[in-house]
Amino acid sequence: MNEIAHAPENGSAPPCLLVLFGARGDLAKRLVMPALYNLKRAGQLDDNFAIIGFDHGDISERNWRRTISDAMYAQATKGGGEFQADGLDEEAWGWLNKRMHYLRGDFTKAADYRALKTQLAELDKRYATEGNVLFYLATAPSFFAPALKELGRAGLVKQGGSNGWRRVIVEKPFGHDLQSARDLNAVVAKVLTEDQVFRIDHFLGKETVQNIQAFRFANGLFEPVWNRDRIDHVQITAAETIGVEGRGRFYDPTGCLRDMVPNHLFQLLAMVAMEPPADFTPQAMLRRRTEVIEAVRPLAPEDVVRGQYAAGTIAGQQVPGYRDEDTVPPTTDTETFVAMKLAIDTWRWAGVPFYLRTGKRMRERTTEVAIRFKPAPLAPFRHTAVGGYGPDWLVLHIQPDEGISLQFDVKRPGYPVSLAPVRMDFRYRDWFPREYSVGYERLLHDCMRGESGLFQDAAMVDAAWRIVQPVLDAWAAQPPTDFPNYPAGSDGPGAADALLALDQGRTWRPLTAGRKPPPHRKSAQAKRSKPDSAPATKKPRKSRT
Repeated sequence: MNEIAHAPENGSAPPCLLVLFGARGDLAKRLVMPALYNLKRAGQLDDNFAIIGFDHGDISERNWRRTISDAMYAQATKGGGEFQADGLDEEAWGWLNKRMHYLRGDFTKAADYRALKTQLAELDKRYATEGNVLFYLATAPSFFAPALKELGRAGLVKQGGSNGWRRVIVEKPFGHDLQSARDLNAVVAKVLTEDQVFRIDHFLGKETVQNIQAFRFANGLFEPVWNRDRIDHVQITAAETIGVEGRGRFYDPTGCLRDMVPNHLFQLLAMVAMEPPADFTPQAMLRRRTEVIEAVRPLAPEDVVRGQYAAGTIAGQQVPGYRDEDTVPPTTDTETFVAMKLAIDTWRWAGVPFYLRTGKRMRERTTEVAIRFKPAPLAPFRHTAVGGYGPDWLVLHIQPDEGISLQFDVKRPGYPVSLAPVRMDFRYRDWFPREYSVGYERLLHDCMRGESGLFQDAAMVDAAWRIVQPVLDAWAAQPPTDFPNYPAGSDGPGAADALLALDQGRTWRPLTAGRKPPPHRKSAQAKRSKPDSAPATKKPRKSRT
């Protein structure tokens, strides 16, 4: 099947300049620039668009362009990252590459912001961007507050008149704990209006995450059973096989809980648990997601398990333990795994536990939301030897094998009566052309258009940190004594299994990256026809700019 570029359906973005703070960093190379490239291929960037890379590195504009081009080419041809493509489209990348400009600057020095203001004025005239500027803080979190303050002092975020609109994207993690998040929100409130700030979480840009809303609210089959009457519990998993990949200096002060839970996993939780909105505007959806996070009961330390990986084997390869990774302190107590039990205090979800887990160096890479339904009464089979029913599962597969599966019981052919679990699968790749997407395309597009529905507001950020703060406090007072406590290539520490086993004997779903049919059915798989409406696409031309 041919691949196509991701194309948002709500029209091209307006003219603007994008100022990319941290332009030489990992985030810029792996996600931001590939997303802009995909937007260009999809026709979603205005002809009057340009980029200013703003970073402390003392390199020339030409060298910066070459560095980004090399990274793009490597990802497009060799794979291994979020950006997947069959070579680079020469025309699209050439167009974007020529609009990339670079300015050396210190994020904390007022003089460098004055230089930035001068360059913005010059490029605004050259590209006719109507004074519209989007500032993207793709930096270490320690620079968020200083950069915001300097933007304010330099008058760079003042809107109106010839300035056009001015907006700021702030990367995750937004804060290090509850107090730091509130302090950062206070800085934002002094410098910007709430509609100018976009607290980004790229999970919300994934099509499979956005499809949770459509799946729930557009299908009358599922919404009536989406509540405490029919659902036993929910499991949300985000497992990675990779380690810190040389990013220990960033990851070690952060840890797994701060890095993944108040943002990525809580956003999945909100999508699954939110009430139906009055309408499907971005603002209405944001309100509903915020209500869910505000209704989550603060965590108790006994409801959370932490872990750190030791050396082990993944895909047949030996990998080191966390403390032996490059750029990681050899005696660190930072967690690389966390599992927890959450309660949502609403009528819909009262009494339904939500189990969340995420970790690095686990057996398989997979992100999924699994909904376990309550069993049916055994009364109809009380005179048979059928035994108990198997679990009924509805699983939303976020990555890497995007789709939805439903597991339920049927009668096994023959006599006597016995039941067998079977599964129905929907895979995106079977019905739609594969899309080029790293998860940032829709979000960047929305920022340029001023649509904030797929971002976090101040209330949501505050509520998320309020939930995890008791655990952070308890961990600070009592460091772990058993690290490392799970080998790389496993499903995590045994205490995570006990967390569920002690709760009515529940168990985690096994980590599986792919969903294959049972062995006895493989030869009988009929080829499924694709919808006639699947658009024909062209492969991009291979080129290195």
